[in-house]
Amino acid sequence: MKNPRQVAVLGAGTMGSRIAAHFANAGIPALLLDLPSREGADRSAAARKAIETAAKSKPGAMFTSAVPSLITPGNFDDDLDGLASCDWVIEAVTENLEIKRALWARVLDHAAPSAILSTNTSGIPLARIAEHFPAAARSRFLGTHFFNPPRYLHLVEVIPTPETATDLTAFVSRFCDVRLGKGVVVCKDTPNFIANRIGSFFGGTTAKYTLEDGFRVEEVDALTGSLIGLPNSASFRLLDIVGLDVWAFVGANLHGLTPHDPWRERFLPPPFLEEMMRRGWLGEKSGQGFYRRVGKGEARTIEAIDLRTFEYKPAAKVALPLLEEARAIGDLPARLRTLVSAGSPAGTFLWKLLSDHMLYAAERVPEISDRIVEIDRAMRWGYAHTYGPFELWDALGFESTARRMEAEGRTLPGSVTHMLSSGAPGFYRAADAAGAPRTEYFDLGAANYRELDQRPGITVLKDWKRARGVAASNPGGSLIDLGDGVLCVEFHSKLNSIGEDTVQILHAGLDETARHHRAMIVANQGGDFCVGANLMLVLMAAQNQEWDELDQAVRRFQNICMELKHAPFPVVSAPFARTLGGGTEITLHTARVQASAELYMGLVEAGVGVVPAGGGCKEMLLRLGDARQAFELIGMAKVSTSAENAKELGLLRKHDAVSMNQERLIDDAKQLALSLAPGYQAPGPQPVAVGGGAAFALMKLGAWLMHEGGYITGYDLVVAEKLAFVLSGGRLTAPQTVSEQYLLDLEREAFLSLCGDARTQARMQHMLKTGKPLRN
Repeated sequence: MKNPRQVAVLGAGTMGSRIAAHFANAGIPALLLDLPSREGADRSAAARKAIETAAKSKPGAMFTSAVPSLITPGNFDDDLDGLASCDWVIEAVTENLEIKRALWARVLDHAAPSAILSTNTSGIPLARIAEHFPAAARSRFLGTHFFNPPRYLHLVEVIPTPETATDLTAFVSRFCDVRLGKGVVVCKDTPNFIANRIGSFFGGTTAKYTLEDGFRVEEVDALTGSLIGLPNSASFRLLDIVGLDVWAFVGANLHGLTPHDPWRERFLPPPFLEEMMRRGWLGEKSGQGFYRRVGKGEARTIEAIDLRTFEYKPAAKVALPLLEEARAIGDLPARLRTLVSAGSPAGTFLWKLLSDHMLYAAERVPEISDRIVEIDRAMRWGYAHTYGPFELWDALGFESTARRMEAEGRTLPGSVTHMLSSGAPGFYRAADAAGAPRTEYFDLGAANYRELDQRPGITVLKDWKRARGVAASNPGGSLIDLGDGVLCVEFHSKLNSIGEDTVQILHAGLDETARHHRAMIVANQGGDFCVGANLMLVLMAAQNQEWDELDQAVRRFQNICMELKHAPFPVVSAPFARTLGGGTEITLHTARVQASAELYMGLVEAGVGVVPAGGGCKEMLLRLGDARQAFELIGMAKVSTSAENAKELGLLRKHDAVSMNQERLIDDAKQLALSLAPGYQAPGPQPVAVGGGAAFALMKLGAWLMHEGGYITGYDLVVAEKLAFVLSGGRLTAPQTVSEQYLLDLEREAFLSLCGDARTQARMQHMLKTGKPLRN
């Protein structure tokens, strides 16, 4: 099958427009159709408005401002002929069976005879939607259930029917993986498939125990967020985002479709949800739900609802003793074990919630999935849980958790009882062979372990470390042999911030690669690639006036960046997510970049009152060739909204590569490094053009005008002048070229000078305390 050259999306609601946007993000033109407008001359106004809304949405649905041009608006009455040129037709209209059937009846008269046909339904059985399709169309029809927002949530559930061509299922799965960057789970055609079946149960169980145990919504959100490996949106904040009416509809629909599910009452909206919907309190889209914002600007406060009185009160800081104890435990499995073993009300709440969650998932095998693997992946990728339910069970301790359930009189599924009696250590176990990472999962149907299928192109660093060990390691990073002559330097400090350990492991990586390998990659699989320098260490050195030590630390960082740039073998960096400050400078100095499509990259040092000192100013002058552009980029602390936007800003080069699927980033970087290795020649010294006094004056004037216009503060102006001084070449009177080292010296001097200013130190303190920049 050929990759789609154009797709059509039917339905320009939130999901439809965002699905079209994500295909456009991948460079695939989309035809977006909706109902014709009955007012005005533009009969495609609904689709056009949806594109405009998606382009303005926060978080953004589109990689760059050029993406909307790839989406063509249309309507169901005038533009169905356009389906003939589309290779894939995706239906995403309202969740109503008759509406879907009526639309498909019209669509099939116009769609190309070879086009892929799919529905984004979240709960209607596919067999009922396709019941009246011609046989040839049924073989090309399947479910492709994206999760909202499609750009950011990794999961797409692919649901074949018994009549779907096998090669079509494989093709769509591969395409969603590689081109759209999705984690694909192939599902059975059961109610709400996998993720929403398990997720709806989890949400309903949370609501049940919230009421029964008398917790406030703020307390439950504190307990069910990052503390236990769930997103910060936790439970009730998540419902505000999703919409209370949407959640209630999904639950009620699921309840009706699962008459034989003994837990089905959990899906029904609880009384407090019914009352909130009656009052029109639907969450963020109505201005209030479980939370609401009151006031404006700095006076704005957050209020939370009292589920018994339906009155709003200022959201109180949660002060549960168990929270403070657990937060001090960095290792998530250890933290989870501490939480569920606590006899306090909070610990009991979490045990009831998580044990029900695990039991429910186990009981759904083989109904919704023959393997535990798909259930775990669906919850990790669709709901952003750190652990799926079976991985969670293993993290808590398989046997001890099962025995506790038995002691409480709960009935375990027969398959789990068999695991206990057979001495199985858990749902997953390592089965590495000959230095290659392998994992086995317990097949609950066959009652034995099976090898987890390999996923070509996907490298998991922790599995490679388990199978091969590491060549070297310190608290800041490790060296991992990825085979084929490629060494990986992995960062693993807190937030992957840069300290002396980082510099040392990079040096060790260069030495190890020179002796034993052909190429090196700088990569990791943490939450962020690198947030920059360890700000606490910089602040402490400045406050203690340890200027010689700080000067030497900056020199060492500059030196390692230059060594990365001039290494006699290719060094490829693999940035993703937040790649800030020094993390950007490391990336700028590598031979090539293999970036994740989701890349938030920038030289943000001005926000804490300093200028880049690891070669960031120098590299942006070399790349942009325009001091004013570099001044604006660095002075405004601009951060890319995607890898494509990083190319627009000049932070990435046009020939730097992008991986849509972050799971493929490590292997893509490895393959890129290997492709560069034959005949690789390091770049020689690069003279840097600077503008001298005239350029300095122009940049200084621009900063002054911004200050006079109220756009920047007085201290922003001070930092901007230091930046302008560096970018113009210092005290040079006329334009000329200077060496890279000359500019590195200027960067270091400006950095140290600003660190000595109390206002910079105040900015650093504020950032460390609040995570936000101080405008002083």
